[in-house]
Amino acid sequence: MDRSATPAPEVIRVGQLEIRYLQHAGHGCDMGMFEMIVPPGSNVPPPHSHAGNEEIVYVLEGTLRYTVSGETRDLRAGDSMATPRGAVHAFSNPHAATARALVVNTPDIGAAYFREVASLLGADAPPDRARLIATMQRFGLTPAAPANVPA
Repeated sequence: MDRSATPAPEVIRVGQLEIRYLQHAGHGCDMGMFEMIVPPGSNVPPPHSHAGNEEIVYVLEGTLRYTVSGETRDLRAGDSMATPRGAVHAFSNPHAATARALVVNTPDIGAAYFREVASLLGADAPPDRARLIATMQRFGLTPAAPANVPA
């Protein structure tokens, strides 16, 4: 297979967030990578952990508030923060400009997770929390108690 040919990224809208899946696991590589666009004040996933995945976030533009194991930082373009397996983490954008970041997971969580979550977020009603939590758990994500990550 020609590994030099890069397919067009898959764009998945999860509520107000945009996920552009750039690299799926495969061909002997377990990592996945996506670009995440977070408008100001967006609804974001609840604080969570994933016991089977490590993650690193690298901000390309704007400022993304990122929390890992109780440490909160405002990451600006060029800043990154790693999330070890099992660490509770969360992100938000309480700033005036849209934030854009690259996110690398190893092993890859997969675009299917984001597609399923997007399908649960109807425009006319709040998401079914039980189904959202079940989807998160099926993909190895564990929602955390709100007290574990400051707002």
